[in-house]
Amino acid sequence: MSNYIQWYPGHIAKAEKQLKEQLKRVDVVLEVVDARIPLASHHPQVPEWIGTKPRILVLNRVDMIPESARQQWLNWFKSQGETAYFTNAKQGQGIQAVSKAAQAVGIEINRKRAAKGLLPRPVRAVVIGFPNVGKSALINRLLGRKIVASARRAGVTRQLQWVRISDAIELLDAPGVIPSKLDDQKNAIKLAICEDIGEAAYDNQRVAAILIDLLVELDFASVLKSRYAVDPFSITGEEFIYQLASFRYQEDKERAAVQLLNDFRKGIMGAIPLEFPPRDSTS
Repeated sequence: MSNYIQWYPGHIAKAEKQLKEQLKRVDVVLEVVDARIPLASHHPQVPEWIGTKPRILVLNRVDMIPESARQQWLNWFKSQGETAYFTNAKQGQGIQAVSKAAQAVGIEINRKRAAKGLLPRPVRAVVIGFPNVGKSALINRLLGRKIVASARRAGVTRQLQWVRISDAIELLDAPGVIPSKLDDQKNAIKLAICEDIGEAAYDNQRVAAILIDLLVELDFASVLKSRYAVDPFSITGEEFIYQLASFRYQEDKERAAVQLLNDFRKGIMGAIPLEFPPRDSTS
């Protein structure tokens, strides 16, 4: 697959450098991924950056996948020795469990401090993840008030800031970070489809065509047929966009592609995951 997605390393490098500096002061990392693409939206360098620090894995946008997919991911992460926390940060679902998990880390840290004769202090947590996966919305929910910018548009958080959640937790809101190079273009395209890529350049028509092919592959073709009155079963994603443009958009393929992407991103097509857990639990 040729490189459909391009992004700008300069901006990323700056955010990454700032984040690495602050990570030295952090006790626990909250990594937020997109529940529709939990593997593609996991930053491959996070384990290396955080080392032995505790990590709380948050799958946000749980409202955008069916309950059956949530259960499959829950079981799969459990088989990997990890607890997955599912949230809908926009609506406040699942926030309390994330807060309790972070506080539990703080209790353990202060137990060790007390053993050394040190006074207790708030646990220092950082929220990291790709742009637009819902980090700022999660922080606002943890705080119980809006203190950091939050929007569907990627790249809203521009600089690192510490916010006091309570006497128990201090939280660092960091800009979205993506790898300076993402070798797996399939993952890059999933990030573009879900709008989790930040400042990037891509062809809407190509990305929308791949979305159609992916939905057919994942057995969601009937959703496309009922919503758009175009039969996707015997045609390619490109042909689907061409037909949709002819029927509804005066042959404007760009408009048809953007509409398809927006319908998926806003959940208008329904609760649709683009990834399921690997069948081999060792992978």
